[in-house]
Amino acid sequence: MGTHSAATGTSPFDTSGIEVGAGGIRRYVNLPQNVVRVLAEQAQRHGDRTAIVELGGGRLTYAQLWERARRVAGGLRDAGVTAGDRVAVQLPNGVDWVLAFWGAQLAGAVVVPMNTRLAPAEAGFILADCGAAHVVRPGEPLPDGEPGEVPDPQHTDVAALFYTSGTTGRPKGAMTTHENFLSNIESVIRCRELSRDPDAAHATLISVPLFHVTGCNSQFLTQIALGGVSVLMPRFDATSFLAAIPEHGITLITSVPTIYELVLRHPDLGATDLSTVRTLSYGGAPIAPELVHRLRTAFPNARLGNGFGLSETSALATFLPHEYAETHADAVGFPTPVDDVDLHGSDPVTGVGELLVRGPNVVTGYWGDPARTAETFQDGWLHTGDLATITDGIVRIVDRAKDMVNRGGENVYSVEVENALAEHPDVLEVAVVGVPDPVMGEKVGAVVLPKPGTDAGRLVADLSAFARERLADFKRPQFVRVIDGPLPRNAGGKVLKSALRDVDGWVAVPR
Repeated sequence: MGTHSAATGTSPFDTSGIEVGAGGIRRYVNLPQNVVRVLAEQAQRHGDRTAIVELGGGRLTYAQLWERARRVAGGLRDAGVTAGDRVAVQLPNGVDWVLAFWGAQLAGAVVVPMNTRLAPAEAGFILADCGAAHVVRPGEPLPDGEPGEVPDPQHTDVAALFYTSGTTGRPKGAMTTHENFLSNIESVIRCRELSRDPDAAHATLISVPLFHVTGCNSQFLTQIALGGVSVLMPRFDATSFLAAIPEHGITLITSVPTIYELVLRHPDLGATDLSTVRTLSYGGAPIAPELVHRLRTAFPNARLGNGFGLSETSALATFLPHEYAETHADAVGFPTPVDDVDLHGSDPVTGVGELLVRGPNVVTGYWGDPARTAETFQDGWLHTGDLATITDGIVRIVDRAKDMVNRGGENVYSVEVENALAEHPDVLEVAVVGVPDPVMGEKVGAVVLPKPGTDAGRLVADLSAFARERLADFKRPQFVRVIDGPLPRNAGGKVLKSALRDVDGWVAVPR
């Protein structure tokens, strides 16, 4: 396959303290045994230091976080939760989310962060699939009990399940181990060149959901490891985003291009002191070179960087550092110090192939799904489903093999939406594609062939209400186009979505 990796000598990152283990996987040496020890150390060393701030809500020091999380763990045990049980968290960003996460960890349970925007049927599937022993829901008190003995999990123990949708439309739980968490933390620190000085006064603004690996793994857990402050936004608002930076001395920001676009358009931008921001990262969606330039201008003291990863890589797999940010804005960068990347089935002319990733941050598989685990994880390599090129060690994603719509950093898998819309009694065929949008990048569009005799205008209105009952709001089509002939297909019967994307005639629909 011809591996292209950080071992080629092209890596700009610190590669010290790494050893090659079984299967050729490179690992950081001297990592803590588990994330519980990471929090325990900070609570002991920096107990009076602020750990969590919820905008418009409460705050916790490291000592308070440790003690209150232990009480949540005690409450979970009183509720019958034992080591290895799954604890689902259906809360928005905030102090309670943090306490539920750490309470589950301190009880030896497997935490299942859940997308708060899921429709009831979608959430119900995940709860049944993971066999949740306890669910932490909004409006209900957190579990509370006498703190008990804190477990000491091994590197290989599963710590969390991050559910991600796939091409079959059925969500699958990425089994994230303690080593996955710890390896990602170390990679984030090295790739973003974050200071390990205990007095560095790190403060990050978390504007993306904590149920995503970016918010949880790359921001929240990394700040815990550094003894920094995580400032949580329960919901994104550009005015609050800007105001939080000088108020809390924010030094690190990670978000998606859509949020940055909204912030840079805000009328308060010019009057806001952004000088404290030293690191600014983006990812989750393609970014325009022009936006990169505007970010460099607006945040003059910040090092920029583009990160790429998946739930299956526990967040970060590649990173494009500041020196390459504008000249290689179309790239997602170099592999992290412990990740190898390769291409499967690369075209000899274009060099495009399916991106493969191997490293200690790659999860162990999908919960209760050996068939899809075997299909996706082969011979130690993760088959990402993304089409890419690798030149001089730099990875570029050129297409999405899984027909994913990227709506402002939210991954919407077309098959999942198609399956829901196909249940409508008047729909004969349906295909979902991304419709270009200057702010969101893409919005969800559905091309529909109605059954004979169906009124097209009525069908468009009906589909909006129909989708509302079955799909999260960000997955519902915002554009519909009704056609009077069959969908274009190739000789193998596969829908030719490229032909559907390059057309006009979209009708905006209410959501």
